[in-house]
Amino acid sequence: MRAADKSPGTIRSYLDSVRVLALFLSERGLPVEVEAVEAAGVRAFLDDSTATTSAGNAHKHFRNLRVFFNWVIAEEERTAGTPMEGIDPPKVGHRPAELLSERELETLLEVCSGGSWVDRRDTAIVRVLMDNGMRLSWLAGLRYCGGNEQQAPDEQAQDEQVGDVWLGRGLLRVLRGQSSPQDGGGQDVYLAPIGSRTAAAIDRYVRARARHPHAASPWLWLPVRGITAEGGERRLTATGIQQMLERRGREAGIAGRLHPHRFRQTMADGYLEAGGDPGELMRIAGWKSAEVVRRYAEAAARSE
Repeated sequence: MRAADKSPGTIRSYLDSVRVLALFLSERGLPVEVEAVEAAGVRAFLDDSTATTSAGNAHKHFRNLRVFFNWVIAEEERTAGTPMEGIDPPKVGHRPAELLSERELETLLEVCSGGSWVDRRDTAIVRVLMDNGMRLSWLAGLRYCGGNEQQAPDEQAQDEQVGDVWLGRGLLRVLRGQSSPQDGGGQDVYLAPIGSRTAAAIDRYVRARARHPHAASPWLWLPVRGITAEGGERRLTATGIQQMLERRGREAGIAGRLHPHRFRQTMADGYLEAGGDPGELMRIAGWKSAEVVRRYAEAAARSE
């Protein structure tokens, strides 16, 4: 792709689609090797991406994976036909997610209100989603390093080795994209705002986390029983967070599948209904396109 003078952003997009597909298949025990990937696995991945992120994001993965598998076939890395054959592209027509009512959110927090470290973790995750509707991959990728707030804010932003939890500033740092010079260099930094209740919930969790057998893991969210990340570190993956949300949603009696997009739609709807500025909403949610804000604004207007 570099030889074809593709932009760094385009290259990152293709690599991201292949990597998240591989992770999705691996976590479900499905074939990951290029030769063995099947249409059913790709279709399940696109359906999950539509449900947990957006139809637009799933459509991007569809386009990227179609090009990728055509390429590996042309390079004779796969002898079978493309697994994309017969898979319809996700429909991009924006369908707003079902909003969560105040009572549903209250009940969700109630079922997570126990004193165990798992309850504290789940409460903190739910509150982060209530504040900014963070995407699963961003949420799962947060790192924790106690004491990182002793650094000056500008040093924190430049030092990728420190943690991403900045409670004193009411922020969570999300590093998006690839940092390798070969991948275009640099990472896009999204500073996700959190409120005082969310900061308190995270603080309560990390105090319990400090007593966990795997407290040395650099990842903020620890699993109950171990999904091991690259390098042998324990972490709660995006799939694990989604499974937790669905389980807690059932416990709270919430109708329908509970996923981050519902939190995101609820947050955006409430913010705009209260007279919030669309440009500020872009910053809160980490969106790069005003078109995304327009869609959420239209959805909020239809819900009135």
